[in-house]
Amino acid sequence: MGATQKHQRKGKQMVFLVLAFVALLAAGGCSSGDRAPAAKAPPAAAAAASRTTATQARAQAASAQYVGDRACIACHKDAAEKYAKTLMGKTLSGPARPGVQRVDCESCHGPASAHVAAGGGKGKGILVTFRSGIELAAVQNQPCLKCHESDERRYWKSSAHDSRDVSCVSCHKLMENVSDRFALAKPTQNDTCAQCHLVRKAQSFRNAHMAAREGATQCSNCHAPHGSPTEKLLKGNSVNENCYNCHPEKRGPFIFEHAPVRESCTNCHEPHGTLNDNLLKMRRPRLCQSCHVEGRHPSSAGLANTVYTFGASCLNCHSRVHGSNHPSGNFFLR
Repeated sequence: MGATQKHQRKGKQMVFLVLAFVALLAAGGCSSGDRAPAAKAPPAAAAAASRTTATQARAQAASAQYVGDRACIACHKDAAEKYAKTLMGKTLSGPARPGVQRVDCESCHGPASAHVAAGGGKGKGILVTFRSGIELAAVQNQPCLKCHESDERRYWKSSAHDSRDVSCVSCHKLMENVSDRFALAKPTQNDTCAQCHLVRKAQSFRNAHMAAREGATQCSNCHAPHGSPTEKLLKGNSVNENCYNCHPEKRGPFIFEHAPVRESCTNCHEPHGTLNDNLLKMRRPRLCQSCHVEGRHPSSAGLANTVYTFGASCLNCHSRVHGSNHPSGNFFLR
């Protein structure tokens, strides 16, 4: 037999083996071990599924009855002991007192008979859970709003926090003492806000910054976290009104007003922190030149005698940039 015939026979054998293997795969399919693993649900979908489960559990527990604190404490003794040391626990729990509404576990979580009958455990027969990402913010907030009906929540609906699904327990921790005041989720108010506002926290570490990092100022000095009719949840009617609380000398009225100052302090200043003195957005004179691109003495390339070449400040002459009451103050010289 020639060499050519041998190669042809080997080729036919290889083709037969390949066809046989393909036929076996088609008949039996791949084993479960060969299959690609099922794709995991994205975090948003998982959170939505958890909320759906919680909603269904709440519907099933609609006929539940109140069982009292003792049934809860039988399993949640550690949580009950921590809660008893909080301001809310000291004020509202314990024996009934005249003029003080008693608040127990089921006042916030709802009647727990279905939870007890199910043997306890997370998500079993409980009406409201305050763990993050399980319930809708509106559901978690409802028990809080039964008692907290002050004017502070007047602007909560449609506020920046409400529209972002922020709940009361996003900022407040009720079951144990973490902060000295307001039952905050972090030791200080600024730390609580920094959970979400990371950029503002970073700005506070710049060399020119509000004294928030040192604890001398708090976010609520300027912002109303529970809602405000103004943008950015400001406490004042405008940015300038906020600033004038601490800087009244800049309020005026002035005979000669500087237009960008009258419009908004933030045209020139970054209140949370900058790399420039006086919380300026840019160093002088570049800040002034962002508006004054043409004038009596603009900076010009190649002219060594211009004051800008040597880094002199516009304020060396125009010292009243916030406004002037001097008869010749239209250039804010004095």
